[in-house]
Amino acid sequence: MQRIEFITYTSARLWGIRVDGTDLRVHAADVTRPLWLREESPYESTPEDTEKFLFHQYAGMMESTIRTPALHFLGDATPNTRHTPTGAIAVLGCSCGIWECWPLLTRITATAETVTWSDFRQPHRPAWGDLAMGPFVFPRPAYENALAHTVHFDEDPLTTLPPPGAVTGT
Repeated sequence: MQRIEFITYTSARLWGIRVDGTDLRVHAADVTRPLWLREESPYESTPEDTEKFLFHQYAGMMESTIRTPALHFLGDATPNTRHTPTGAIAVLGCSCGIWECWPLLTRITATAETVTWSDFRQPHRPAWGDLAMGPFVFPRPAYENALAHTVHFDEDPLTTLPPPGAVTGT
């Protein structure tokens, strides 16, 4: 089973996630890197710019958007943060501040013993299909404890970018 940490950062109280000590945005960057490299993008001009783009394509969800984090992250999200066709829930939003612009979706399944995140998707890239991330299975008591004991950072804690593939070994 994996370990989860919930954090908040900035005055906007963006909700971020760490899985096994690594920011979820790093996991997402590693799995979307080969998908992005298949597409021509006018936004990145150097390898450094590409890496910066990959690690900052997502941001935490605003607390005002998710409303009740304990419900949201246990799979009982409000309809506005749920992908209607799949029932998946947004766990990260776009770095522009409008979460719907570029959400990272996952299916959250909670039982008495575990909480599972599976079927990660980027709805604006249906050709990508399910992302090669997860499933992540967390012990429910530890998961609920992490939700109840978030750590707040004044600034985004993802300031130093890890080398490409550092988490997934790609």
